[in-house]
Amino acid sequence: MINRWNFRTPTEEELHKRDELVAELGLNPVIGLLLVQRGITSVEEVKKFFKPSLNDLHDPYLMPDMDKAVKRLNKALGNKEKILIYGDYDVDGTTAVSLVYKYLRPYSSSLDFYIPDRYDEGYGISYKGIDYAAENDISLIISLDCGIKAIEKIEYAKQKGIDFIICDHHMPDDVLPDAVAVLDAKRADSIYPYEHLSGCGVGFKLMQAFAKSNNFPFSDLEKLLELTAVSIASDIVPITGENRVLAYYGLKQLNCNPSLGLKGIIDICGLTGKEITISDIVFKIGPRINASGRMMNGKEAVELLLSKDSESAREKSENINQYNEERRELDKKITDEANAIIDEFENMEDRKAIVVYNQGWHKGVIGIVASRLTEKYYRPAVVLTKSSELITGSARSVTGFDIYKAIESCRDLLENFGGHTYAAGLSLKEENLEAFTERFLQLAADEIIPEQMTPQIDIDAILDLKDINTKFMNDLKKMSPFGPDNQKPVFCSLDVKDYGTSKLVGKDLEHIKLEVIDGNSNTPIHGIAFGMYQFSEHIKGMKPFNICYTIEENTYNGNTSLQLMIKDIKPDDI
Repeated sequence: MINRWNFRTPTEEELHKRDELVAELGLNPVIGLLLVQRGITSVEEVKKFFKPSLNDLHDPYLMPDMDKAVKRLNKALGNKEKILIYGDYDVDGTTAVSLVYKYLRPYSSSLDFYIPDRYDEGYGISYKGIDYAAENDISLIISLDCGIKAIEKIEYAKQKGIDFIICDHHMPDDVLPDAVAVLDAKRADSIYPYEHLSGCGVGFKLMQAFAKSNNFPFSDLEKLLELTAVSIASDIVPITGENRVLAYYGLKQLNCNPSLGLKGIIDICGLTGKEITISDIVFKIGPRINASGRMMNGKEAVELLLSKDSESAREKSENINQYNEERRELDKKITDEANAIIDEFENMEDRKAIVVYNQGWHKGVIGIVASRLTEKYYRPAVVLTKSSELITGSARSVTGFDIYKAIESCRDLLENFGGHTYAAGLSLKEENLEAFTERFLQLAADEIIPEQMTPQIDIDAILDLKDINTKFMNDLKKMSPFGPDNQKPVFCSLDVKDYGTSKLVGKDLEHIKLEVIDGNSNTPIHGIAFGMYQFSEHIKGMKPFNICYTIEENTYNGNTSLQLMIKDIKPDDI
């Protein structure tokens, strides 16, 4: 698929603000423009952005119901009530449960945690989980990363004498569950200054408020920020505002003094001794934690994150690494089967969305398969399978199409649904499958324009290769952690040429190891272009070409050098 390159053209106002920052702070002009384009336009804002402070965390009591939640939690601890920490089986849910459980553990001997089984109970609060609480004389459940729509289940729990504190970050409906407290910054009545917290982030805010109410030192809570960083990266929430502060300090903890459980995963990922980034969490740490809930039960992931000895952490890390290997094989198999179904579609080029169903597909990987299909065809994708008596599925979207709203508009055909703008889950009865498919495809056909079906690479700035040096990289690193709404900057260099030493590499010679120069520099800079073997002949012919890329540090045998991670190559003039 051919990518469209979108060059961000700065406005006169942006250039003026850039020049002011450059003059006042001595910034590289490119860095100054990158900051302005991210809405950081004053000297004070730049200083806060480059050096996030825990003092900038918002008062947790600004969140609706926080006072009620803390009052009920303090009462439960004072009366030595049994408390259940309940969370979803994905990374956000399991890190949230681990954070709250770890923090409350010194203050209660009657603490338990519960992760629902993806296959037996499904997403969110389950009747089985509530029954477990009732059977074990638990009187308070703190739910994390779920519960915002569990109206009937909260009522069921009340009938059994069980109170709920709900900590969620998903979109609520007009009517909220009748819990003791419903903590969600997306509530219509919320005045909380930041609405993009992860589920683990909301759990952190509850613990922050609890600590504040008891005058406990914040330093004890700070040690757990590694878990918020893992959740923020894995749940793909914006890394702006409060999330940026939480991610920044969480990464520091992860790199300097990770807990035994996360250290076990770091070791098995091959990240020991390397600086761990958001990208490492997204592609290495997160998938392994997720694999526990996908292939077995998320409870094992929590047990790993709560590990108190290194031997136990090592064993559990090896287990979830094995689950991840099995997940990869299954993911590839189902993706191939889904592609085979799509190959049979008539007029695929005219379809604005994809819906595929196979009752035998493994429920634990259909979200990944939906992502793969969206990536390949650049269309919203819904992947469905059979689970118990219902059809259940995961949906992923493309830029500009709110898949949560699209699915919400089919709610009369659904048993359950939830999610975000670009990712959602749903379940429905089999007799409604055809009607849902037709309506969803029609919604996509009505709303999606052709430009949304072509992948676009947003290019932040054009660079001469001579401008890429250690000082520039050091300034660029101050903008990290990178992620949604603060993406790693993408640069473009025009009319570059092979230095004469570029070559194909990889098992099947599918990648290009580049050494390139341009008209302003004869000193080659290294790059790697994964899967772009088709451009090799043009490059080796010493013909000019254009590249867009991110800049990375590559450490090998103790030596660190700069490397271009090529995102796309265009042999012809743009």
